[in-house]
Amino acid sequence: MSFVGMLEAGRRDFLDATREVSEERALVRLHAGAWSVVECVEHVIQVEERYLGLLAEGGPSAVERDLRRELRLFTMIRSRLTPLAAPGVFWPQGRFDSLTKAVAEFGLVRDRSVRMAEEYGEGIAGIGGKHPRFGDLNGAEFLQLIDGHARRHAEQIREMLGEEAEA
Repeated sequence: MSFVGMLEAGRRDFLDATREVSEERALVRLHAGAWSVVECVEHVIQVEERYLGLLAEGGPSAVERDLRRELRLFTMIRSRLTPLAAPGVFWPQGRFDSLTKAVAEFGLVRDRSVRMAEEYGEGIAGIGGKHPRFGDLNGAEFLQLIDGHARRHAEQIREMLGEEAEA
């Protein structure tokens, strides 16, 4: 699958997870320390914006393309079985007062990711940057993280809705 195809499939997955959430429910935190659906969307946007910024500022990548490494990064970030705490800089800041606004902004930032994937194609692996947790990454790895991260939070949203239904 192309990077564009991957990012578009991830977009559909993320939007599907939010589709049945009411505006009222989207603002509710199920328990102390949890994020609301709107906050999850904001977090996904923040991370995707940051990764795109790292790529835009990046220079030539010293990291060669390695499909197995890409798959490991995607799988690790995607899996809800691997607990990951977001650094404080990526905690929601209350940018959105509605799910509609947050989802619209997600669409815009995902459009930017898709445009970058279209512009560079497979050559995106030739640019890179330094990820705060994973170190030096090439652009292909950043795109895997962008997509896997959104899918991770799509699953989190589904889990939240399931918890609510069980209560």
